[in-house]
Amino acid sequence: MSSTETRSLHSFHRDVEVMGTVITIDLYGGDARDEVITIRCVDAAELALQQADEIFSTWKAQSPLSRLRRGDLSLVEVPDEVLEVLDACRSARRASEGWFDPWSMPGGVDPTGLVKGWAAERALNELKGLDLSGAVVNAAGDIASFGGPDAGQAFRFGVVRPDSPLKLACVVESPGAVATSGTYQRGNHLVNPFTGEATSTVSATVAGPELGLADALATALAVAGPAGMGFIDALEHYEGLVIEATGKYVKSQGFRLVENLLD
Repeated sequence: MSSTETRSLHSFHRDVEVMGTVITIDLYGGDARDEVITIRCVDAAELALQQADEIFSTWKAQSPLSRLRRGDLSLVEVPDEVLEVLDACRSARRASEGWFDPWSMPGGVDPTGLVKGWAAERALNELKGLDLSGAVVNAAGDIASFGGPDAGQAFRFGVVRPDSPLKLACVVESPGAVATSGTYQRGNHLVNPFTGEATSTVSATVAGPELGLADALATALAVAGPAGMGFIDALEHYEGLVIEATGKYVKSQGFRLVENLLD
């Protein structure tokens, strides 16, 4: 694990290598005179990410999650964070009508589809006491944020085209969290919990107020495809977008594209 940072009068940026990816922390509108406090809060945010990795990594043999999956630990022996995440996974499973189901994964329960967003949200919470116009924690494209780049502005994030990741498919205004899942970067790594087969949906994006649930719902929508819009439309405050391999897109009733480059 490592991190790098840059700073200026108006912003602060840090890269954190953790959870098998690079997570970026960006602050906007801060006061350079509060540098000590800023560094302390960003350090706390980075620590939250590192702790999540130590607890939930499926690649680390001695992480509590790995030990739980092997049967070396019981649910009464795991850290409280594991119980919190598993409870959130149960809620996400209900909300997604079973399309998100960490208990259907090979090798035992695997909350990876939710925990990255959950960890990014915990990191963002460490920054909310700072005097900022806004902050962003970007966990490899799953983004938790508050405020905006300037007072009175909201953050806008681009969703890449699955067939050409250097180009944008659309731009969305963040309600606090934007998560994207699919097969265009990592191949068919998502499993349909009802059939056990790999999914072929290319890209699914969910926007909502909280990244842990948005992350899980994006995973579910990537598995379900356009048929999953039913459970998205049934939820308050969460909206979804699916881009298929053909380039066709389907969005939930309230998903607002600030800029649509798909047509």
